[in-house]
Amino acid sequence: MANQREYGIVVYGATGYTGRLVCEYLNNQYGVNGDVNWAMAGRSLEKLQAVRDEMGIGKDVPLVVADASEQSSIDAMVASTNVVLTTVGPYQLYGSDLVKACAEAGTDYVDLCGEPAWMHEMIGVNAEAAKASGARIVFSCGFDSVPFDLGAYYLQQAAKEKLGGPVSRIKGRVRAMKGTFSGGTMASFKATMAAAGKNPELINVLMNPFALTEGFAGPQQPDGMAPLFEEDLNSWSAPFVMATINTKNIHRSNFLLQHEYGEDFVYDEMMLTGPGDEGEAMAKFVAEDKSMAESKLKPGEGPSKEERETGFYDVLFVGSNASGDVVKASVKGDKDPGYGSTCKMIAESAVTLLKNPEAASGGIWTPASAMGSLLIDRLQANAGLSFQVEA
Repeated sequence: MANQREYGIVVYGATGYTGRLVCEYLNNQYGVNGDVNWAMAGRSLEKLQAVRDEMGIGKDVPLVVADASEQSSIDAMVASTNVVLTTVGPYQLYGSDLVKACAEAGTDYVDLCGEPAWMHEMIGVNAEAAKASGARIVFSCGFDSVPFDLGAYYLQQAAKEKLGGPVSRIKGRVRAMKGTFSGGTMASFKATMAAAGKNPELINVLMNPFALTEGFAGPQQPDGMAPLFEEDLNSWSAPFVMATINTKNIHRSNFLLQHEYGEDFVYDEMMLTGPGDEGEAMAKFVAEDKSMAESKLKPGEGPSKEERETGFYDVLFVGSNASGDVVKASVKGDKDPGYGSTCKMIAESAVTLLKNPEAASGGIWTPASAMGSLLIDRLQANAGLSFQVEA
């Protein structure tokens, strides 16, 4: 971790759809001259000024010009701050040089990445440099994968307290969710599919739940790709679109936490659709949904303020051990998951790193393995998330 630099946090991509929301949150939560010294960064000074004025952010918030196509400007931005918070995706197109720069400069980094093939590549290329410099690189600090990664972590802490040890099996089940995707999410999804089309080896990475565990492969995992009825939950379950990224991050957390959940840990993620014929019909409908692949949304587009404000999510985690003991927990969010809640999660992730230089050493981390309970506490205090053990 670098010594004190000009800025605590720089929001790179501040003029984009999600970047604006992050800046709005930081301004509302931490102000201009509070204990979090932050700046807005993007390609155009004029656009930065316009967004700052449009969002009602004080002129004391500094503006930093940085362009992914001009590496010298990226290097200068990285050198000026303790933490880079980037919303500039798809990361496989625009993020590789930024991660490299942060890893080499000892600058902490958080993003919203849901692109596991790129993450796999970045771990291989930059992990050693990050360890050497002290940079803490943390991918997936939004809806994928904070509620799920921290939810599994939280459940395991509850299991240790309640059952005397971790559980070897966790089901992550989305009980309810209201929200929409943005153009940026669509662009990342399509970039990943295009890359896999050009390089078939990436399919193996995308399909492997242990793609991010650097040589470790645990037991066979459920694939969660087909509807099923779960007797213990009295509900049909359908495939969940974020499962392919979340499961990889949760297995990486376990790996980085020295297999705190056990080397035999099994995790899967689905969406509950209810019991009976209606639940079965909904599960089959969800399984056949092609809306992401067919979406015409472009980067910069996303849900309205009303849609963000009225959105929510509720995720159930059910853990069990070899003795059949069960422990349950939930994670709930009070805004649209992809944007209203995501902007708060990534902002608090950056603040957690800034305020806790001792939280982790240099390396490429997950939210749970780098920040754990520190981030859970901040999210509950500031960001409208709740973590609860359930009966």
